[in-house]
Amino acid sequence: MNEKMTQNGRLDYLVEEFKADSVQYKDLQTPDDTEGKRRILRSLMNIRMPRKMGEAILAVQDEYLQERVRENGIVELAAIPVIRDRMSIWQGDITRLAVDAIVNAANSQMLGCFVPMHTCIDNCIHTFAGIQLREECNRQMNALRIRYGRDYEQPTAVPMLTEAYNLPAKKVIHIVGPIVQGSLNASLENDLAACYRNTLDMCLENGLKSVAFCCISTGVFHFPNKRAAEIAVQTVTDWLDEHPEAMERVIFNVFKDEDKAYYEQLLQ
Repeated sequence: MNEKMTQNGRLDYLVEEFKADSVQYKDLQTPDDTEGKRRILRSLMNIRMPRKMGEAILAVQDEYLQERVRENGIVELAAIPVIRDRMSIWQGDITRLAVDAIVNAANSQMLGCFVPMHTCIDNCIHTFAGIQLREECNRQMNALRIRYGRDYEQPTAVPMLTEAYNLPAKKVIHIVGPIVQGSLNASLENDLAACYRNTLDMCLENGLKSVAFCCISTGVFHFPNKRAAEIAVQTVTDWLDEHPEAMERVIFNVFKDEDKAYYEQLLQ
C-alpha cells in the first residue's frame, strides 16, 4: 500500500492519523493547501508525548520524511571543503548533512522541543528524524531515572547518543549546553568546552569519524556568539591535536551570517 502512495497522499494520510492520535486535536480542521497540511503535521508531531504508534503509520511517516529530506537536498561530506586541519564550516540546515553524527542542542529533559513549529535546532532535528527519536530519548531517560532517581535531568555537557532515523546522518548526539543567565564566567566557558570535548570523546568511543556541531548554547541559552565560536574552535583544535587519527572531519554548522563570519575569522 505504501509504495503506491504519492507524497501528497502520505501527507493527507499522516495528518488524519496524527489528528486521530491526539485527543485534543482530533477534530481540527485540515487546511486545503500543502503548506498548511505540513504545518499541521509538524505541529502534531512536535506536541506528541513519547509513546508507541502503529507500525503501518510509522512506515508511511518514514517514507514521507525521507522524501522531504531528499526534496530539501542531502549534503554529502565530500561537498563540504576542508578549511584547516580536518575542520570545515557549513552554513545551512543541519538536518541535510549526511555525516556520521550531527549534534543537537538539547535541554535537560532530552525529549526535544514541544513548541509547535519552533525554529530551534532541537525542534528541526526531532521533526525530520520522526517520532521514533523522542521515543528513544524517553527510553534512555527512563533508564537513567531508574538508576539515578525519578527527578533525574541530563546534566550539562553529558552527551546522549541516539539513532538518526529518517535523517541522512547516521547518529544524533544530544547535549545540554550551559545557560548564561547573568554575566559570562570561567565556569560557563569550561562547561561549553566540555560539550565539544565530550561529544568528540563519544564519537571516538563509537567509531564515528565525521561530526557536525551546531552553535551550542548561542540561542535561547544566551552564550555570546563570538566567545562561543572561540571556545569551540580552540577546544576542537586541541582535541584533534591529541587524537590525530580519530576524526576525518569536524564541521561547524552555522545558520546565522554572524556565526559564519566568526568561524571564518578563527579558521583562516
